[in-house]
Amino acid sequence: MSTARGPAFAREHPRILTAVLTVIGYVVVIGTLYGDAWIYPTISESTVGLFAHIIAVINSATVVCLAAGWYWIRNDEVEKHRKAMSAAFSLILLFLVFYLLKTGGGGRKEIVAGAPLRSLYLGMLAVHIILSVLAVPLVLYAITLGVTHTPAELRETAHAKVGRIAVSTWLVSLVLGVVAYLMLTFYYGPEQIEFVRGMA
Repeated sequence: MSTARGPAFAREHPRILTAVLTVIGYVVVIGTLYGDAWIYPTISESTVGLFAHIIAVINSATVVCLAAGWYWIRNDEVEKHRKAMSAAFSLILLFLVFYLLKTGGGGRKEIVAGAPLRSLYLGMLAVHIILSVLAVPLVLYAITLGVTHTPAELRETAHAKVGRIAVSTWLVSLVLGVVAYLMLTFYYGPEQIEFVRGMA
Protein backbone atom coordinates (compact mmCIF):
# COMPACT_ATOMS: atom_id res chain seq x y z
CA MET A 1 0.00 0.00 0.00
CA SER A 2 1.29 3.45 -0.91
CA THR A 3 2.00 5.87 1.90
CA ALA A 4 1.95 8.90 -0.37
CA ARG A 5 -0.39 11.68 0.73
CA GLY A 6 -0.21 13.85 -2.38
CA PRO A 7 0.16 13.81 -6.15
CA ALA A 8 3.00 11.65 -7.41
CA PHE A 9 4.91 14.46 -9.13
CA ALA A 10 4.89 16.66 -6.04
CA ARG A 11 6.03 13.73 -3.91
CA GLU A 12 8.82 12.63 -6.25
CA HIS A 13 10.01 16.06 -7.39
CA PRO A 14 9.37 18.55 -4.57
CA ARG A 15 12.29 20.76 -5.55
CA ILE A 16 11.12 21.13 -9.15
CA LEU A 17 7.58 21.92 -8.04
CA THR A 18 8.90 24.42 -5.49
CA ALA A 19 11.03 26.13 -8.15
CA VAL A 20 8.12 26.37 -10.60
CA LEU A 21 5.68 27.71 -8.00
CA THR A 22 8.30 30.17 -6.72
CA VAL A 23 8.92 31.57 -10.20
CA ILE A 24 5.18 31.85 -10.86
CA GLY A 25 4.69 33.67 -7.57
CA TYR A 26 7.55 36.08 -8.22
CA VAL A 27 6.30 36.80 -11.75
CA VAL A 28 2.77 37.52 -10.53
CA VAL A 29 3.91 39.87 -7.76
CA ILE A 30 6.60 41.65 -9.81
CA GLY A 31 4.20 41.93 -12.72
CA THR A 32 1.64 43.51 -10.42
CA LEU A 33 4.16 45.93 -8.93
CA TYR A 34 5.96 47.00 -12.07
CA GLY A 35 3.81 45.89 -14.99
CA ASP A 36 0.56 47.14 -16.45
CA ALA A 37 -1.96 46.15 -13.79
CA TRP A 38 -4.99 46.46 -16.09
CA ILE A 39 -6.35 43.12 -14.91
CA TYR A 40 -7.12 44.56 -11.48
CA PRO A 41 -10.22 46.66 -10.76
CA THR A 42 -9.42 50.23 -9.76
CA ILE A 43 -10.01 50.76 -6.05
CA SER A 44 -10.19 53.96 -4.02
CA GLU A 45 -7.72 55.21 -1.45
CA SER A 46 -10.19 54.37 1.31
CA THR A 47 -10.46 50.79 0.03
CA VAL A 48 -6.66 50.58 -0.05
CA GLY A 49 -6.74 51.57 3.63
CA LEU A 50 -9.41 48.95 4.39
CA PHE A 51 -7.36 46.27 2.63
CA ALA A 52 -4.30 47.31 4.64
CA HIS A 53 -6.27 46.69 7.86
CA ILE A 54 -7.45 43.30 6.58
CA ILE A 55 -3.91 42.35 5.59
CA ALA A 56 -2.63 43.29 9.06
CA VAL A 57 -5.27 41.05 10.68
CA ILE A 58 -4.42 38.19 8.32
CA ASN A 59 -0.71 38.56 9.02
CA SER A 60 -1.27 38.70 12.77
CA ALA A 61 -3.37 35.53 12.61
CA THR A 62 -0.63 33.90 10.55
CA VAL A 63 1.93 34.77 13.24
CA VAL A 64 -0.28 33.06 15.83
CA CYS A 65 -0.63 29.95 13.65
CA LEU A 66 3.11 29.74 12.99
CA ALA A 67 3.98 30.18 16.65
CA ALA A 68 1.42 27.53 17.64
CA GLY A 69 2.66 25.16 14.96
CA TRP A 70 6.23 25.59 16.10
CA TYR A 71 5.22 24.99 19.73
CA TRP A 72 3.22 21.87 18.89
CA ILE A 73 5.91 20.21 16.80
CA ARG A 74 8.44 20.79 19.58
CA ASN A 75 6.02 18.90 21.84
CA ASP A 76 5.58 16.15 19.23
CA GLU A 77 1.94 17.03 18.57
CA VAL A 78 2.21 16.34 14.86
CA GLU A 79 -1.46 16.60 13.89
CA LYS A 80 -1.91 19.96 15.64
CA HIS A 81 1.30 21.16 13.98
CA ARG A 82 0.02 20.10 10.57
CA LYS A 83 -3.29 21.91 11.06
CA ALA A 84 -1.58 25.09 12.29
CA MET A 85 0.84 25.18 9.38
CA SER A 86 -1.93 24.44 6.88
CA ALA A 87 -3.92 27.33 8.36
CA ALA A 88 -0.88 29.61 8.13
CA PHE A 89 -0.36 28.70 4.48
CA SER A 90 -4.06 29.25 3.70
CA LEU A 91 -3.90 32.65 5.40
CA ILE A 92 -0.86 33.69 3.39
CA LEU A 93 -2.70 32.81 0.17
CA LEU A 94 -5.59 34.99 1.37
CA PHE A 95 -3.07 37.74 2.14
CA LEU A 96 -1.74 37.47 -1.41
CA VAL A 97 -5.20 38.02 -2.88
CA PHE A 98 -5.75 41.21 -0.87
CA TYR A 99 -2.18 42.41 -1.45
CA LEU A 100 -2.42 42.01 -5.22
CA LEU A 101 -5.81 43.74 -5.33
CA LYS A 102 -4.59 46.56 -3.09
CA THR A 103 -1.38 47.13 -5.01
CA GLY A 104 -2.54 46.35 -8.53
CA GLY A 105 -5.82 48.21 -8.34
CA GLY A 106 -4.97 50.89 -5.83
CA GLY A 107 -1.56 51.86 -4.56
CA ARG A 108 0.29 52.36 -1.33
CA LYS A 109 0.91 54.88 1.41
CA GLU A 110 4.40 56.29 1.92
CA ILE A 111 6.01 58.32 4.66
CA VAL A 112 7.07 61.78 3.46
CA ALA A 113 10.68 62.88 3.73
CA GLY A 114 11.55 64.48 7.05
CA ALA A 115 9.01 62.53 9.08
CA PRO A 116 10.36 61.24 12.43
CA LEU A 117 11.64 57.65 12.51
CA ARG A 118 11.28 57.45 8.73
CA SER A 119 14.62 55.67 8.38
CA LEU A 120 13.58 53.10 10.99
CA TYR A 121 10.26 52.57 9.23
CA LEU A 122 11.91 52.15 5.82
CA GLY A 123 14.56 49.86 7.28
CA MET A 124 11.95 47.58 8.83
CA LEU A 125 9.98 47.60 5.60
CA ALA A 126 13.09 46.67 3.60
CA VAL A 127 13.95 43.75 5.91
CA HIS A 128 10.29 42.64 5.81
CA ILE A 129 10.32 42.60 2.01
CA ILE A 130 13.69 40.84 1.70
CA LEU A 131 12.74 38.13 4.19
CA SER A 132 9.34 37.61 2.58
CA VAL A 133 11.03 37.07 -0.79
CA LEU A 134 13.52 34.63 0.73
CA ALA A 135 10.78 32.77 2.61
CA VAL A 136 8.75 31.87 -0.47
CA PRO A 137 10.79 28.89 -1.74
CA LEU A 138 11.49 27.68 1.80
CA VAL A 139 7.82 27.72 2.76
CA LEU A 140 6.73 26.09 -0.50
CA TYR A 141 9.32 23.33 -0.14
CA ALA A 142 8.42 22.60 3.47
CA ILE A 143 4.69 22.59 2.66
CA THR A 144 5.21 20.34 -0.38
CA LEU A 145 7.10 17.80 1.69
CA GLY A 146 4.56 18.06 4.49
CA VAL A 147 1.50 17.33 2.36
CA THR A 148 3.08 14.53 0.29
CA HIS A 149 4.76 12.50 3.03
CA THR A 150 3.61 10.74 6.17
CA PRO A 151 5.06 11.89 9.51
CA ALA A 152 7.35 8.86 9.56
CA GLU A 153 8.61 9.59 6.05
CA LEU A 154 9.21 13.24 6.85
CA ARG A 155 11.91 12.25 9.32
CA GLU A 156 13.97 11.08 6.34
CA THR A 157 13.59 14.39 4.48
CA ALA A 158 14.81 17.95 4.95
CA HIS A 159 11.36 19.01 6.14
CA ALA A 160 12.36 19.74 9.75
CA LYS A 161 15.53 21.65 8.84
CA VAL A 162 13.96 23.67 6.04
CA GLY A 163 10.82 24.19 8.12
CA ARG A 164 12.78 25.76 10.98
CA ILE A 165 14.44 28.23 8.61
CA ALA A 166 11.18 28.90 6.78
CA VAL A 167 9.21 29.60 9.95
CA SER A 168 11.94 31.80 11.43
CA THR A 169 12.23 33.86 8.23
CA TRP A 170 8.48 34.04 7.78
CA LEU A 171 7.79 35.01 11.40
CA VAL A 172 10.31 37.86 11.45
CA SER A 173 9.01 39.14 8.11
CA LEU A 174 5.40 39.07 9.28
CA VAL A 175 6.12 40.73 12.62
CA LEU A 176 8.09 43.53 10.95
CA GLY A 177 5.27 43.99 8.45
CA VAL A 178 2.70 44.32 11.23
CA VAL A 179 4.93 46.77 13.15
CA ALA A 180 5.35 48.88 9.99
CA TYR A 181 1.55 48.84 9.54
CA LEU A 182 1.04 49.96 13.15
CA MET A 183 3.49 52.83 12.69
CA LEU A 184 1.83 53.88 9.46
CA THR A 185 -1.64 53.70 10.96
CA PHE A 186 -1.20 54.97 14.51
CA TYR A 187 2.13 56.80 14.75
CA TYR A 188 2.19 59.01 11.67
CA GLY A 189 -0.36 61.75 11.07
CA PRO A 190 -2.11 62.45 7.76
CA GLU A 191 0.34 65.26 6.99
CA GLN A 192 3.24 62.76 7.12
CA ILE A 193 1.70 60.27 4.69
CA GLU A 194 1.17 60.46 0.95
CA PHE A 195 -0.82 58.10 -1.20
CA VAL A 196 0.94 56.80 -4.30
CA ARG A 197 -1.11 55.06 -6.96
CA GLY A 198 0.70 52.19 -8.71
CA MET A 199 4.49 52.24 -8.68
CA ALA A 200 4.92 55.79 -10.03
